[in-house]
Amino acid sequence: MTENNIATEIIGCSIEVHKALGPGLLESAYQECLYYKLQKVGLKVEKEKPMPLVFEDVNLECGYRIDLLVENKVVIELKSVEALNDVHLAQTLTYMKLGEYKLGLLINFNVTLLKNGIKRVINGTL
Repeated sequence: MTENNIATEIIGCSIEVHKALGPGLLESAYQECLYYKLQKVGLKVEKEKPMPLVFEDVNLECGYRIDLLVENKVVIELKSVEALNDVHLAQTLTYMKLGEYKLGLLINFNVTLLKNGIKRVINGTL
């Protein structure tokens, strides 16, 4: 399955979760529901995947964690905030660069219409 196919599945599942729950909940609630939904459709999902930082050939455990990693290919960074900003995008890109992933989805569930809260992020350093 390609990154694009996986992203399509993720977006569909995210929309279903958002339709059921609406905006206004904590990020952790959306994370648990999306994790369940993605597994239910048959995708391999890792939750809170540790992401070590490599500095001068040393792996440093700094507490970085990817919200959801799907099929070991697509990073999902979840938010429930008033608006996405550059820091959220930078965080997603950092996880993608550290793990050498090509595609990420930054999803803000705190919006009226979920399609307005989804940003597709491409890692251009590979």
